[in-house]
Amino acid sequence: MPSRRTVLTATAGVTAGLAVGSGAHALGSDDARLRAVISGMTLAEKVGQLFVMRFYGHSATDPDQADIDANLKEIGVRTAAELIAKYRVGGIIYFTWTHNTRSPRQIAELSNGIQSASLAQPRGLPVLIATDQEHGAVCRIGTPATLFPGAMAMGAGGSRADARTLGRISGAELRAMGVRQDYSPDADVNVNPANPIIGVRSFGAGPDAVGALVGAEAQGYRDAGVAATAKHFPGHGDTAVDSHTGFPVITHSRELWEKLDAVPFRAAIAAGVDAVMTAHIQFPALDGSGDPATLSRPVLTGILRGELGYDGVVVTDSLGMAGVRTKYGDDRVPVLALKAGADQLLDPPAPDVAWNAVLKAVQDGELTESRLDESLLRILRLKSRLGLLDRPYVAVKDVGRVVGTARHLAAADRIAERTTTLLANEGGLLPLSSRTHGRLLVVGADPASPSGTTGPPTGVLAAALTELGFTAKALPTGTAPSGADADKAVAAARGVDAVIVATYNVTAGDGQQRLVERLVATGRPVLAVAVRNPYDVAQLPSVRACLATYSWTDVELRAAARVIAGKAAPRGRLPVPVQKADDPTQVLYPIGHGLTY
Repeated sequence: MPSRRTVLTATAGVTAGLAVGSGAHALGSDDARLRAVISGMTLAEKVGQLFVMRFYGHSATDPDQADIDANLKEIGVRTAAELIAKYRVGGIIYFTWTHNTRSPRQIAELSNGIQSASLAQPRGLPVLIATDQEHGAVCRIGTPATLFPGAMAMGAGGSRADARTLGRISGAELRAMGVRQDYSPDADVNVNPANPIIGVRSFGAGPDAVGALVGAEAQGYRDAGVAATAKHFPGHGDTAVDSHTGFPVITHSRELWEKLDAVPFRAAIAAGVDAVMTAHIQFPALDGSGDPATLSRPVLTGILRGELGYDGVVVTDSLGMAGVRTKYGDDRVPVLALKAGADQLLDPPAPDVAWNAVLKAVQDGELTESRLDESLLRILRLKSRLGLLDRPYVAVKDVGRVVGTARHLAAADRIAERTTTLLANEGGLLPLSSRTHGRLLVVGADPASPSGTTGPPTGVLAAALTELGFTAKALPTGTAPSGADADKAVAAARGVDAVIVATYNVTAGDGQQRLVERLVATGRPVLAVAVRNPYDVAQLPSVRACLATYSWTDVELRAAARVIAGKAAPRGRLPVPVQKADDPTQVLYPIGHGLTY
């Protein structure tokens, strides 16, 4: 691994005197040195620095053959090192599905390999490595790293201190693995129960409450030396379309946007958030052109930079998503994003097309080189503040002393207990006693783990309850149980004292609802645990009790088990309203509802 002296030499020595600023952009005189770096770059190198790209493989230079094949097919190179050499990319994003995140030590070694590959290039600069570690429903790095409750669970807890602790611990672990930017927190205000892409990724439906937690989590990441990213500007919380697969339209008025969607982004900016991610949504009240916000100069430059006064890094959401590709081709999207005011171009579906399009736009005069320099300065300011220009490498031997420590895991467990929400408890069914309800059946949904390392939910619940003195059996029935699945569950229920059903986004008349009704008909007490959306409770009027965990990773499910057993009191409060199933204009449970014992 190159020494610090080698790193500074590789960047032509001009960064040797760089100091990390204490504020988001408090670099002051360092800007002159950063501009010197920029002035020494070729146009091709400048273009590359604007891109954040993905690749397949667990190693920068020696991935598995299947990952080499995938890289060749999708991006025209064999390895991450070749990607960096070809495009001189300024950023890399890790995903689980691209096989970048096998274990903490492997991730640290991969990060070092990426930095080594970049610094070996002429005028090489450190790479800003990022990932989506939102926790809860979206999490790229799994156990043994510490996994926290997701955003809506944190909203149910309502604690700014807990949100800051999450950011500080998660940030420390990410930094130990060489990840310096997290695409979190989600600053969307989720006011649409049918939102197919945000939902529990949002802290809730109250803009002030969401803003307080967004600011606190961003401060926690900042404390740890990791860049937080508030997303998805100007607000993705009231969509009925997933921007991965379609082009959502937000119909809010400008006045409503100011009161609702803008509030958490203002809080994030006030907290010194390092980056803001754009949304691939159409927002006619903010820009009537029909362009997605990612490509809208009125939204990014006029509102975000001008009105909100934000001068940090603006990163696009993935350019491979349908929401940004509906109106323009892949050669136009990155150029228009830069013209709108974006700095980092994330995950283009065809890197060669995107990279060459930006290069050509400058050569043809559509984009000026000085426009690229503006974004480069913001990106280099961030890299400097994060210490990348001084210390781009991580100590692999120290990873185990930081990632997934007993102290971190205990903090996550304590926070999870403060988020579990008891929505209904007819006749005081909960807490269950192992003396009166010792034999339990756990049935229901086993959705795939967000990180690929936790679950299955029914098994985790059953194991946790058994450890607490019950005899609990798991019988998975899926998210769409058939009549035969229900038959098996009903037969098994006859031999137990109570049934726990893990539900996942129940809708009227679906298999989960029918399963619950058949289990209730056995006469056994039935308890529902909504492992994603809390709205499930409105579709389950016959259950005796209902808990909301807001996600299905182990930390939330173990906390729910402790609540069921009375080892912890439920303390969560709904951060979103739950409407009646038969009349959505009426509220069944308001924001702030939550029972305890």
